[in-house]
Amino acid sequence: MPDLLSEKTATELAALLAAKKVSAREIAADCLAAVKTRDAQIAAFLGYDAADLLAQADASDARRAANASLGPLDGIPVAIKDNIAVAGQPLTCASKILANYVSPYDATVVTKLRQAGALVWGRLNMDEFAMGSSTENSAFQKTRNPRDLSRVPGGSSGGSAAAVAAGMTPLALGSDTGGSIRQPAAFCGVVGLKPTYGRVSRYGLAAFASSLDQIGPLARTAADAALLLAAIAGGDAHDSTALANPVPDYAAQTRQSSGPWRIAVPEEFFANGFDAGVRAAVERAAAFYREAGHTLVPVSLPRTTAAVAAYYIIATAEASSNLSRYDGIRYGHRSAAATDALDIYSLSRAEGFGDEVKRRIILGTYVLSSGYYDAYYVRAQKVRTLIRDDYMRVFEDADFVLSPVSPTPPPKLGAASTPLETYLADICTIPVNLAGLPAVSVPCGEADGLPAAFQLTGKPLAEGALLAAAHLFETAPQNRPAA
Repeated sequence: MPDLLSEKTATELAALLAAKKVSAREIAADCLAAVKTRDAQIAAFLGYDAADLLAQADASDARRAANASLGPLDGIPVAIKDNIAVAGQPLTCASKILANYVSPYDATVVTKLRQAGALVWGRLNMDEFAMGSSTENSAFQKTRNPRDLSRVPGGSSGGSAAAVAAGMTPLALGSDTGGSIRQPAAFCGVVGLKPTYGRVSRYGLAAFASSLDQIGPLARTAADAALLLAAIAGGDAHDSTALANPVPDYAAQTRQSSGPWRIAVPEEFFANGFDAGVRAAVERAAAFYREAGHTLVPVSLPRTTAAVAAYYIIATAEASSNLSRYDGIRYGHRSAAATDALDIYSLSRAEGFGDEVKRRIILGTYVLSSGYYDAYYVRAQKVRTLIRDDYMRVFEDADFVLSPVSPTPPPKLGAASTPLETYLADICTIPVNLAGLPAVSVPCGEADGLPAAFQLTGKPLAEGALLAAAHLFETAPQNRPAA
């Protein structure tokens, strides 16, 4: 049994709260205790407001005492990645350029969480402006993997994944532009879901690449992810890309859907160059579904081999545009050495942005420049369409695509030698963002003693079915972690 309530699943906590066996304040206090004892080594949190968390918990307990609970998330803590706005809380995107910025408003997902009674708390570390795959690009601290403190937790939502994995919060929100929820979930051994593009509002999310970004849950189980997704999904007048489709009962779908499913296994994601231990773990997961009565279908997704190149043109182009607002004039860091308007722009951005952010701004500006726009950006968008076409063709005869999340286990801190090496590590996750599809990262044991995970990608708006397939796997007796 977990020593702290913060180590229990959100589903377990919801049942205990409903039965009035624990209070929201007790859960919140245990989260704070876990952070105090564990985060000195892990460094998942950039900060948190303990008094505010306890006040929210007391309000939740008062609602339950009056038989006015707001639902299953009422009283459950949800920690927030530091690129999602929470009114009155810092919003730094782990960057010096926003080191002193405090958000004046709530992101739509935060508003929805409050409406569900969730306890919104904490600012979780990340790669600066969500640009990275290790949470080593943060301007403030490097987060460590709770499963092995010498390893990275993944990124850019490394703080979110590490906080859940370390038992410091039952649920967390992250953002996923090219794998930034799924890859750290895989490295830390938790569940991470990237919803369909538009399923969750992006209002209040600091933009990296607007056509790719998506907020989503990190949790201990698929059932927990379903609870959190149901609370944050839905249309939003503040975000024209947010889909107004009705939000289904994801928790019920997760428990009740059982297939039979046809699961596509693409040859491109099991090629040479993948770690043998990761490949073996993912193949065991595929075999589980076959033995459970589902059909595995060998397929090809030929254009996904161009996904990394297309992504790093589209994403950097959009980043170049989105990050132009951080200029040292309207808000954010302003250089003390500036003597004129040009200095304000150039020095403030040079001092405020880290190397990886500068690298991507420069690359994005280049591919959008006169003479290169058609050669790079337009062609990359065409490749993006072809990649989506590949997936939709596969989905004519299959329910899901099964693949690894990462080609390797979590690397050692500081192990990446070049930016290109880091970019190629997202080869399995990037195609899903380009196609705008939902995908879930599911723990499937270990590779060389480190967490391994597989990825299920689904049709647009098929989050419920994805979570059901993940739930089937994780609740099978042979797949449960040893006590």
